[in-house]
Amino acid sequence: MRKLTRYLLATFLLGLQITTFAQGDYSQQDNLEPQATVPGGIYTWALPRGATNVRFEGRPVWVSEGRALIGIPLNQQLGMAQVQYQHDGKDLIHTFEVTDKAYTEQHITLSNPQMVNPNPAQLSRIREESQRQKALYLRFTEQSPTEEGFILPLAGRVSSLFGHRRFFNGQPRNPHSGLDIAAATGTPVVAPSSGQVILVDDLYYNGKTVFLDHGQGLITMYCHLSEQSVTEGVMVDQGQVIGLVGATGRVTGPHLHWSVSLNGYRVDPTTLLELMPSTNSN
Repeated sequence: MRKLTRYLLATFLLGLQITTFAQGDYSQQDNLEPQATVPGGIYTWALPRGATNVRFEGRPVWVSEGRALIGIPLNQQLGMAQVQYQHDGKDLIHTFEVTDKAYTEQHITLSNPQMVNPNPAQLSRIREESQRQKALYLRFTEQSPTEEGFILPLAGRVSSLFGHRRFFNGQPRNPHSGLDIAAATGTPVVAPSSGQVILVDDLYYNGKTVFLDHGQGLITMYCHLSEQSVTEGVMVDQGQVIGLVGATGRVTGPHLHWSVSLNGYRVDPTTLLELMPSTNSN
């Protein structure tokens, strides 16, 4: 299983741009230029010693052992971006560059027209569910982030990459905000890292869904399950089954949709796997 996981991860990352590390204003290598990242990527920054209150677009970011991981939204404007922080009581700014990435298109045909153009009652439900999910993505807890790294929640065939510009029945929709992994209905889905279950629900587009909070603004979502195996409020360990693959919600077949959110923005899960590889030797 572990060899298969490593193989799949290498396959996912092949040909994808890997985010590189940048040094902060007060680092020992402050002569280095900040490295670039892309919309939907993760910017990594070696913090200046003593830096506090690190924020991006006003939101607190993931910080651990002198490193910040900052989620960049898919609609981020290209060019220089700013990270706000405090040092010795002063409000300071660190800048980095956001460069373009050409995400591919994906055209999907759905047999149920209400999954493309919902009626007014369904739209009301979708808006309410969207607000609840947005609040969860903006959740930030001070609990220490995981030190065990991340594994794939499911071994299977990647059926849709993060960032695809999507068209449903010829109509443009929001870019794909996660990674789709196809597998047979009933295949176990496991927690890629330890965390707290903060949502178990059956949503209009997402179907049967589970949200996990891993601390420091790192939230993950698992959609289209046939069955959820956990309840809200419980803590789960890395590798623990949280649900089974299904085809609930807006789908064309059984698969897992896995989303990763940092500081409220959906980012490419493959980048997280690269930046936080599992330390589990089993």
